[in-house]
Amino acid sequence: MPFEFERQKIKDIILVKPKVFGDNRGFFLESYKKSDFCANGIDVEFNQDNHSKSTAHVLRGLHFQKAPYGQAKLVRCSRGRIYDVAVDIRKNSPTFGEYVKVELSEDNKHMLFIPEGFAHGFVVLSDEAELLYKASGEYAPQADSGIIWNDKDINIDWEIDFEPILSEKDKVQQTLSEYKKGL
Repeated sequence: MPFEFERQKIKDIILVKPKVFGDNRGFFLESYKKSDFCANGIDVEFNQDNHSKSTAHVLRGLHFQKAPYGQAKLVRCSRGRIYDVAVDIRKNSPTFGEYVKVELSEDNKHMLFIPEGFAHGFVVLSDEAELLYKASGEYAPQADSGIIWNDKDINIDWEIDFEPILSEKDKVQQTLSEYKKGL
């Protein structure tokens, strides 16, 4: 099998480690294979591919789309290095408000599967980073939402010693408590 699938502390989030075939010419890997993903609990139809580029110290997130426009994501860092974070915001989940953080990089070539019902964000740890990710739903601007990146109730350990660069939107996102009141 060209992948290793590792369930994280929130079992619905899966770290995917592709098998990398490398030699003096470079490398080859399969980044997605529907039959293997389905056999390992990722039975999602991806409908949109995205590519983002960010500079050092950029923090994006924590983003999600409100129902019925939720998106599952398969995230990969093809250039550079990031901490990728997914926060459980599912109303009746026993892990509501908990998060998973993993390092994704061009070196480890790992991918993170994040199901619907999670807020997603990342911080760039290298000079630049490029992310490629698949989404199960198309972007719906009317459903765009988020949680503030430094919410005290979530208490994400971003492991950074710098002030992150944020978009104006990400500076004023709602707290987890505010989000919960609206459920």
